[in-house]
Order: sequence, then C-alpha cells, then structure tokens
Amino acid sequence: MPPLPPASPKRNCEPWRRSRETTGQDGRPTNCPRQRCPGPDSSPRSRQHPRRNDMQATQMIHRLGNAELLEQYREAGFAGRVGWGERPALLVIDMAGAWTRTDEELGSDLGSVTQAIKGLLAAARDRRDVPVIFTTMAYDASQSDLPVVTRLKTPHSRNMIRGSDRVRLIAELERRDDEALVEKPRASAFFNTNLLSILVSKKIDTVVVTGCSTSGCIRSTCESALDYGFHAIVPEEAVGDRCASAHVANLFDINARYADVLPLAEVLAHLKRDIRDEAA
Repeated sequence: MPPLPPASPKRNCEPWRRSRETTGQDGRPTNCPRQRCPGPDSSPRSRQHPRRNDMQATQMIHRLGNAELLEQYREAGFAGRVGWGERPALLVIDMAGAWTRTDEELGSDLGSVTQAIKGLLAAARDRRDVPVIFTTMAYDASQSDLPVVTRLKTPHSRNMIRGSDRVRLIAELERRDDEALVEKPRASAFFNTNLLSILVSKKIDTVVVTGCSTSGCIRSTCESALDYGFHAIVPEEAVGDRCASAHVANLFDINARYADVLPLAEVLAHLKRDIRDEAA
C-alpha cells in the first residue's frame, strides 16, 4: 500500500488525517469538509462558458459555493479532468413518466432539463457517429425480478411495471426506431443490462450522461462509466433531481469523483465543432 500523503499545514481538517484535536466527544470530526456541503440557496445563477480546462471546474464549484473544498480535494488528489475521448455516445437516463410528471409521487418539473436534452439530441442526430441510447427502469408485472431489499427500500419500485405510462419515455424527446432503449433494473444503466455491449460494439469511449435523477441514476451511471473506463461528461443543465440540495451536492461530487460536469453550451460546442471539422 503506497504511503499516505502528508498533511497540509494550511488545513485544519484533512480527509486522510483526523487527530484528537479535530474530533468531538462523539468521535466525529468537528470541521470535516462534509459540513460545508452545498445547499439549494448557495448557487448563483450565472452561466459562464469558459475554455475547456481547469478553469471550468473552478468556476462551476464557485457557483456551487465550495471553492475551498475543491481546493482541498485537489490537494488530496480529487477533481481531476477526464476530458473527451474520440467516440462519444449520448445517454438519456430515465426521462419517463414516473420521474417527469408532477402528479407522480416521485415526479418533478423537468421542463428545462427536457429542453436541454432536446438540444443535445439534435446535435447528436446531426452526426453519423454519435449513437443515442435511452434508458428506463421497468419490472415484470409479477415482480419476480424485483428483489426484496428493493421493495423494502424503495416501495415505489412496485409501480414501475413494464409497458405502463410510468416507464414510458416522454413524447417530447421523440425517440427514433434506430435509437436503443435499455430497460434497467437498478440505478446504474450498466448494471445487468446490455449497455456495455452496445458501447463496446460501437467502439464508444465517451458517454454524455443526461436525464434524471442526479442523486440516483445519474450518479450511479457515472460511477459505473468510470469503473468500465469510459470518459463521462455531464452537461450541467441536462440533468435534474426532485431535490434541489441533492442535485447541487451530487453535481459537485460527480465532478470530483466520476465525471466532468460541463456547461451545456460547452458540450454542444464540442459536438457541433466536430461536425464542422468533418464538413471541412
């Protein structure tokens, strides 16, 4: 096991080093970075589109109100950049009735997310080499494929019956016949599905992850993408969550651990620039 990094004299709380002076009577750190997790009111609404380098990450984290934590993460070896590969695919995660309809128990208004995804779909469809892959979560009516622990933790899963309106993709995204639809049993789009086979067969090395929910299926899919060696890109405005604070906190963490969270305009510019390069 490699030696642990030395403690920084600039910090009172290091994630790898917690002395008695930084713990309370209950044994928990008194000044741990997690006490500075972002909240729904800590994010200014500016949408700057800097050049694709570390300044993008820095400005995004300033919007999330965690510039100090980002600096500490970098000192510890977090929040690097994965960048783009050469062959991207667009993943649209769970944009179905159960999550996009406000009259559903766990639904929310994802109108702005839908519009952002439509822009990405248009850019991807204009190219011949960017496959579009949709996912939804669905189970048999018998629920024989629904594990007991899933029923206990998320009873709402019992409503996700294959073929029902809850799992049907929203019409606004106009999925085409040649665009794959992956039915997934868990949060990650990779778990127990044919997504990996689809990506490998098309020689994809980059996934642009969009959809919902940021704190669940988006995060889990990004984690799996990293595990399988894919570059993962998350357009900030093209993902959403029913909980504002969970959305912001998980965007921060996804950017620190699993993927590059980029402004939508930057992702669109990358795709469209490649189109112009091909035309030239």
